[in-house]
Amino acid sequence: MAKHLILCDCLGSQSLDAAGLSQATGLDVAPVCSALCTTQINRAAAALTQGDSLFCCTQEARVFEALADDLELPAPATLDLRDRAGWTADTAPTLPKMSALVAEALLPADAGKSIDVVSQGLCLIMGPAPVALQAAQALQDHLGVTVLLDAADDLPDSRDFDVMIGRLRRAQGALGGFAVTIDALQQVEPGGRGAFTLTPPRDGGVSECDVILDLRGTDPLFPAPEKREGYLRADPGHPPAVSAAILAASHLVGTFEKPLYVRTEPLLCAHSRAEQTGCTRCLDLCPTGAIVPGGDHVVVDPMICAGCGACSAACPSGAISYDAPAVDLTMRRIQTLASAFLNAGGTAPRLLAHDAHGAEMIRLSARHGRGLPADVIPLELPAIGAFGHAEAVAALAAGFASVSILPGPGADLGGLETQIALAQAIGGADTVTLLDLSDPDALSDRLFDETAPAPLTTPVRPMGTRRQITRQAARALHPGIDALDLPAGAPYGAVLVDTDACTLCLSCVSLCPSGALGDNPDAPQLRFQEDACLQCGLCANICPEDAITYAPRLDLTDAALTQRVLHEEEPFACIECGALFGVKSTIDRITEKLSAHAMFAGGDKIKMIQMCDNCRVNAQFHSDDNPFAGGERPRPRTTEDYLSKRRDH
Repeated sequence: MAKHLILCDCLGSQSLDAAGLSQATGLDVAPVCSALCTTQINRAAAALTQGDSLFCCTQEARVFEALADDLELPAPATLDLRDRAGWTADTAPTLPKMSALVAEALLPADAGKSIDVVSQGLCLIMGPAPVALQAAQALQDHLGVTVLLDAADDLPDSRDFDVMIGRLRRAQGALGGFAVTIDALQQVEPGGRGAFTLTPPRDGGVSECDVILDLRGTDPLFPAPEKREGYLRADPGHPPAVSAAILAASHLVGTFEKPLYVRTEPLLCAHSRAEQTGCTRCLDLCPTGAIVPGGDHVVVDPMICAGCGACSAACPSGAISYDAPAVDLTMRRIQTLASAFLNAGGTAPRLLAHDAHGAEMIRLSARHGRGLPADVIPLELPAIGAFGHAEAVAALAAGFASVSILPGPGADLGGLETQIALAQAIGGADTVTLLDLSDPDALSDRLFDETAPAPLTTPVRPMGTRRQITRQAARALHPGIDALDLPAGAPYGAVLVDTDACTLCLSCVSLCPSGALGDNPDAPQLRFQEDACLQCGLCANICPEDAITYAPRLDLTDAALTQRVLHEEEPFACIECGALFGVKSTIDRITEKLSAHAMFAGGDKIKMIQMCDNCRVNAQFHSDDNPFAGGERPRPRTTEDYLSKRRDH
């Protein structure tokens, strides 16, 4: 962790309070520089030599990295105070905001997880012959090229690269592991005089490659094609786009690190039980198709996952959680920003969650416009889709007056809107907003013009899972309120049972993935713990009587943490031994329906329905027409029997 803060006012263009930052952060703050990256570079060298320094300048990070390399020292950590706090048209003090940003930068972060992806440079090019063959000629010295053409008329009179004729059926995979299935596949016969001949066509041929260059100009081979690594597309009628795709393909050779964006806990997944489908939230949101059903749980293909984070925000159980960075680190960042701002004397901070595109908008606004207000604290995330309702509600509980979410151009607005609607239902309609803006000046104007509601008087900073944090934060935001109504599809709520239709078959209990539904071994009861309910839909889908519906809500009382009885009936006592079994209404109904059935006509057979398992077997065994009884067993024949027959003859 850094111990020294290195400040630079960038040629006097911003005001920095070194003494105030030292007192607020507890760090040793050196005298403020004005040209740390140029005329005062010696002070940067001295800071690198002493180590444990945090340089408050990201614009010239490469200069400090080069200096550290010359001194054979580790590159310093950097922090952008200027664009996010220093350059602003706001006249309010910026010390609380700067203190918050410094405190956040000091949080320890785990190194991200990744796997190695090896690409040997096998490239499949498809598209119109003139464009595809020209691209192959440009790449033949860099990659192992194969061109897929539609017709043999376009076959080149050259063997500088491989060419095949066929009709594309499907493609799957990602960088380093594509598999393309081709029908009517014909390959070149390289021998013989004259024009090349082709092999007989065959369906279902599979071509494996590391890179696909798609110049067809038609529909992409994959959903969200821009997120599929190793898959490059370009309009064949746009030469600059084709050239850019060729250049990008030429660099896709070697070993690459593929981040592992999400962490999975299959046992927590509520996707399916007993071939009944329940929760499909992540499947519905995944833009790349990286998430597929895998039995009772879903499976994430790390090679296809693009790390948008929408699955983590929507997952009701925590079976999928974002891990680059982890969810708990994001929660700590939010809470640290709020507490440091308030401890430094600030009041009513506002949180602005954004991605790398938003960071560039903030930089442009600061350099050329009004910048951010002094009470707006930016939180940059690698994937804005991972910022869900739990994070927004946690921010409100931590002391933020409002939360604004600024998505980049590749964000899934539908998923964000769902999470924002849920956050508004829990935190308040005017507390969480979506800023669908692309103009830096419009962003500044919107934030300067915003009138935020009053923040929570006594902030709380709960820890735990996203569900636990949401519940604790909601209780702090709404003291004295028993329950909050939530939008349809929310992952919190009650199970409602039609007691007239329910037969207490307990099929719902056997399938409930979270244990929210339970039984009572001593009495016919259906019990329910609302806090554990994921509203996954499994119990409603399996119920043979269609007796189950849902009520999306967030129960804030302690009753949600305990089991309550949804439905109970009088047990039936065995007419022989008196042991309790089954449900009296069910036994009576079955007895009534089967009383006229041929199998139960005559005698006391109908009474067997009113017996427990042990007594029923005992009654059957001792009945006159005992199904278990048989005739006298024949005596087994032995060797002596066969020998005696021979002697008799």
